[in-house]
Amino acid sequence: MSRIVVDGRTIPYESGDSVAMAVLRAGEHPHHGGALCLAGDCPNCVCEVDGIAYVRTCQTPAKPGLVVRRHPEVGAPEIREPAQPNVARSPAAAHIEVRRIETDVVVIGAGESGRIAEAEAVAAGRAVTVLDSADGNEVVAIYGGPTVIVRRPDAMVHYNANEVVVATGAAEIQPVCPGNTLIGIVTARAADQMHTAGVDLGVAVAVGTPPQTAPCMAVPGSLVRIVEADGKLSAVVVSHDGNETTTPCDTLIVGLGFAPRDVLSRMAAPHLPVRTVGQAAERFALPPCPTAGIVCPCSKIGVDDLDGVWDRGFRELELVKRASLTGTGTCQGSVCVPHLRAFIAERSGAIPEPFTARPATRQITLAEAAADVHTDVFRRSPLHDEHLALGAQLDRFGGWWRPWNYGDHVAEYWAVREAVSLGDVSTLGKLVLSGPDVVELLERLYPTTVADIKPGRSRYVLLLNERGHLIDDGMICRETDSKFVLTFTSGGAANAEMWVRDWIETWGLRVHVLDQTMSLAAINVTGPLAGELLQRVGLADQPSFLHHVHATVAGVACHVMRLSFTGEASFELHHPADRSAELWRALMASGRDLGVKPHGLQALFGLRLEKGHVIVGMDSEMDSTPRRLNMDWAVKMDKPDFLGRSALARTADLPDERRLFGFTVEGAAPTEGSPIFSDGAIVGHVASSFTSPLLGHGIMLGWLKHTPWPEQVQIDGRTATVARPPFYDPEGLRARA
Repeated sequence: MSRIVVDGRTIPYESGDSVAMAVLRAGEHPHHGGALCLAGDCPNCVCEVDGIAYVRTCQTPAKPGLVVRRHPEVGAPEIREPAQPNVARSPAAAHIEVRRIETDVVVIGAGESGRIAEAEAVAAGRAVTVLDSADGNEVVAIYGGPTVIVRRPDAMVHYNANEVVVATGAAEIQPVCPGNTLIGIVTARAADQMHTAGVDLGVAVAVGTPPQTAPCMAVPGSLVRIVEADGKLSAVVVSHDGNETTTPCDTLIVGLGFAPRDVLSRMAAPHLPVRTVGQAAERFALPPCPTAGIVCPCSKIGVDDLDGVWDRGFRELELVKRASLTGTGTCQGSVCVPHLRAFIAERSGAIPEPFTARPATRQITLAEAAADVHTDVFRRSPLHDEHLALGAQLDRFGGWWRPWNYGDHVAEYWAVREAVSLGDVSTLGKLVLSGPDVVELLERLYPTTVADIKPGRSRYVLLLNERGHLIDDGMICRETDSKFVLTFTSGGAANAEMWVRDWIETWGLRVHVLDQTMSLAAINVTGPLAGELLQRVGLADQPSFLHHVHATVAGVACHVMRLSFTGEASFELHHPADRSAELWRALMASGRDLGVKPHGLQALFGLRLEKGHVIVGMDSEMDSTPRRLNMDWAVKMDKPDFLGRSALARTADLPDERRLFGFTVEGAAPTEGSPIFSDGAIVGHVASSFTSPLLGHGIMLGWLKHTPWPEQVQIDGRTATVARPPFYDPEGLRARA
């Protein structure tokens, strides 16, 4: 006899059994309790099957060796660590094929109403596809088009149809009363299935409409409560003609009526050619308003929870659902929505319509949802292939694939400090702003003065929000009286563009915005020999520090910006993206005898840290003000107004214990994120760290969040000294050379 494995124990099954039926044959409950419908409508049989959570075992055929784990009684399935520490956390998933099929009419459901709809369509000369779960076609969603998404054992199938007919029938109403989560409760249809399969129901009592074939004793009256003994039901209490009677039993069979199985119908937008027929379209009577018990078995939401939500003022169906989480579980409201509607109708006097359903009706895996979709959400610079050819180790940073190093970050560091190096900064945000109100806009946006920037000059600026918190930084380069180029951080570029456009619209200013982040690449030529290299490739008239010019470099038109993030002489060459590889190769070839090397982020982060330059989002926090970052010098409070000024003025005289400091420590730098201790208490954390090859010790930027600020702290079990950045070339002479 074939067997499956349930919670580590083998259980035999018979041919044709579902997993749930096999468990029931073994005298157990497939989950932990609650009424079983064995029709896929309720959550009371869901388990983890072969590593996939929330699988309806009543609709899963038993197969030899299938591994089943019952979910916890309350809460989500556990997240288990891999058995071997060196293997990937996510096991290699089987390839999931996606098939796309064009058809005229899709009928969902092969019951009586489905067959009638099929016959009518065929008689009209239309091509019909019938989808039924019994045939392995599990419909999980209807999207615009309409497109019907079907999960099959071997593929995900997308049917693009001219019309969809939902003929999914009706679901049985489940009981809501004290004890309704006990083991031993089944619906009338489920009782017939179990009887046909030979499962012994013991002493069975039926309340409501009895099953067709399963032997039982029908008890008249309405269900009051279910009596427990040893975790299972032992008796049922009903009310009839004003009297309560208790009937001992092993199994309670409930035939309490029906509700339309209309989740797919409620998923489709009103304008789509989707119609519902048969019992799925019927308006059944609601069950009585529940007074006690569990309404939503998915989330274990009881009537008392609904009462609490109602008493707090949530009176609409959608609000009650969201506030209580009723209807948001794995059954998508199939069990609880009739009772929830009855609950609201009793209190409001009006029956609310069911809420809109959201795809999918079943918990599909991420692999099934993403099948045949291949999207790399991280962008690639025009120099991506050049980096790979040079042996770069790429990493994700700021929404881009960027070189972390080229095999030896220390050699890259020394190339910048002693010779010349190339860095790919194509990822920087680049906006061109022009128009008659552009100066007014920039004066309002930035906390520094803008009108006094002369054409051909540039200035470092902070971008603050209304609360005076830093959201980005970059450069302003003035081209003409009414045209500016703005740069932003790689990770902040998209938000900065949105921010600029929003304020232009809010203030009603006449400013044009051109985003050139993707159309322009940029190469940073940096190091004491950077000027010599650029002279070789045609840039004889080089701009001085914080100046910018337009020039041809190695035959490529460039906007050359003289600035420095590395602490050495640096020239950013902004140029058309389609010529970036050409320019990169020319620079590498011309600087070969100068010792030119490319540098990645690992070296760059260390170089900038030696200069004390802040990276927004790495060193700053969500509420970092210029004062906390020791960057008050970039804020001109004598300006009449700018974004964040009122907040900065309001808080200027308030005590503030939080400050970003520099630290030095002998030996290797501690790990970023390490806690900072003073007198045995944690007083901050390390934001950035680097073991400086030039200085010969570790340097850090980190936050102290308690005053008085100490002069020495403990990090990683060692004494660190509070130091004021920059750690290297504090006068900035090398950047200006």
